[in-house]
This record gives sequence, C-alpha cells and structure tokens, in this order.
Amino acid sequence: MTYSNPSDHSEVYIALGANLGDREHTLMTAIELLDRHPAITVLRVSSMYETDPFGYVDQPAFLNMALAASTTLEPEALLQVLMETEKELGRVRDIHWGPRTLDLDLIFYRNQQFTWNSETLILPHPRMHERLFVLTPLSDIIPAGPLHEFVQDAMDKLEGKEGVRRWRTINWHSGSEHSAN
Repeated sequence: MTYSNPSDHSEVYIALGANLGDREHTLMTAIELLDRHPAITVLRVSSMYETDPFGYVDQPAFLNMALAASTTLEPEALLQVLMETEKELGRVRDIHWGPRTLDLDLIFYRNQQFTWNSETLILPHPRMHERLFVLTPLSDIIPAGPLHEFVQDAMDKLEGKEGVRRWRTINWHSGSEHSAN
C-alpha cells in the first residue's frame, strides 16, 4: 500500500451504513478499525440516523453515519482500506443497493475543489447530493464554509426527510496513538 508524505495530511469524509446484524456495533467497530490504521485518524463522527432503504426497498432499515478523518493515504489507497474494513466486518456484495453488514463510501477528499476520476473511484461522490442518508450525517460534521453550504443546499432540495430519523448522538474520542497527528 502506498502512503503519501506523512506531513501531507488530508481531511476526508466517509459515509457509513449498515442494515444487517448488530448495526450499531458494526458501525462503531468500523470507526475504531479505521482510527487504528497508522495512516488514518478519525476526527469527528456524526450522530447515527435510522433511514429507510434506498433503491432496493425490500430490506430492513439502515443505520447511517458520517465521519471526518485525517489521512496521508491517496484516494485509491484509502478506498482499498475501506473495502478491506467492509470485508473484515462481513460485507458480502450480492444485490446492488441490497442488505449489507457494512457500507463505507468515500464522499470527499481534501476539499470540495479536489476531484478524482478513475475506474474505481469518483470524487466527490457523484450521487451523494441525491441521498439524505448521506447528507444529513455529513451536515453534523462539516465545518462552516462552502462545503457545508453545498450540503445544506442539496438537503433543502430533497424530499423524504421523514425517512431519516436521528437514532443516537455519538461522542467520539479518538483512541489512536496517532490522533494528535
């Protein structure tokens, strides 16, 4: 796995979701695993939201969250860590938008102006502005500024807000030795 210059930390935003098994435990375990990674420090964590399924609707409700992290990983390397974390926590990819133990999506990297387009990753996430289950948790953790205004504007344009319900407030404190990086 390739690491960029350790002094080159970037803030990233990751959306988390789960609707199988112990959803809350799985989400918190995923956050802890990411925070233990030597090149990732979780900075802020949103509240948990219970959300109605999207796309394939014949499945249980999801718990969704978002987190902000600092990383020295390049986007593709970070995506690989996210996919490995999903697999470690039992993710099986059977049905598009179907039930899952864990879903981790890289939403933004660095800032709104940073774009990335490859066969495996597009940043910013190309459909996040259509999904309240992503935008609502993001609005909890994005500081004031252009990115927060973008998220708020996108939320204002979407219907179905009753499909996103606050489940629990999370008070995150990094347990990583590298959390001061």
